[in-house]
Amino acid sequence: MRLVFAGTPAFAAIALDALVDAGFEIALVLTQPDRPAGRGLHAQASAVKLRAVERGLTLAQPTTLKDAAIVQRLQSTGADAMIVAAYGLILPAAVLQIPPRGCLNIHASLLPRWRGAAPIQRAILAGDAETGITIMQMDEGLDTGDILLQERVAIADDDTAQSLHDKLAVTGAGAVIKALRTPTQRSRQDDASATYAAKISKDEARIDWQVDARAICRQIRAYNPAPGASTQVNGTMHKIWSAHPTVEQAAAGTVIRADEHGILVGAGSGSVLITELQRAGGKRLKVRDYLAGIKVLPGSQWGA
Repeated sequence: MRLVFAGTPAFAAIALDALVDAGFEIALVLTQPDRPAGRGLHAQASAVKLRAVERGLTLAQPTTLKDAAIVQRLQSTGADAMIVAAYGLILPAAVLQIPPRGCLNIHASLLPRWRGAAPIQRAILAGDAETGITIMQMDEGLDTGDILLQERVAIADDDTAQSLHDKLAVTGAGAVIKALRTPTQRSRQDDASATYAAKISKDEARIDWQVDARAICRQIRAYNPAPGASTQVNGTMHKIWSAHPTVEQAAAGTVIRADEHGILVGAGSGSVLITELQRAGGKRLKVRDYLAGIKVLPGSQWGA
């Protein structure tokens, strides 16, 4: 089977690898243009571009899919289907109609739950027990197309956005191969049950110590690795990378104790035992190493 593949981050690169290894012919790879990244803001290639170059695949990096030239190029590939995974560009109707088997999207949730840009983080934030992969027949809506196949993935109590991403990327790669090889009957999504996974902002990653400790710990896991759940400590911003809830109680944001086992901070209900954190401008440190250089006093206030 001949395919066009469209994707940008590591999540998509894993699927591209799997499709090539499974023997599918990749006529063309589409990915986002190189973007400035890092401290020097140097142009950086996407994970999919790097993988396509390694594999010797034909690559294009259009800024839009609305130009007649790219539409004509896609038509000329003779592809049976187009596989889309976290691509980042809208597919217009003219593109959706090109492949005989249409455009299939690898989406990291059990649609219609968590349509949108950040389904992995939103599932963790909501305390969902499971999420999964949906292989969807794309239409012009936002993740509204018919469902072809779904695979469920449990969310562990210690899953971060990164660890859950990695599980889902592997599941998604296998699921799209299954959908291509064994076509199944489409099922329509129940729009009334849909939820929206809005893009994550840095502002919402600031910890509110007034809320429940379990919710704070979900926030810490959901924003790991980006943008990182953050809080002020003695006027300096800190990112909290690892923590778990406890039942001990103290005023919200108040340090109960700080030792090699963790820094225990009161929340609106319960408390949060922090085990890994990072001071602005510093490295990620386990609590023992952090406390070797910075004194944290019981009764001090965090988040002020």
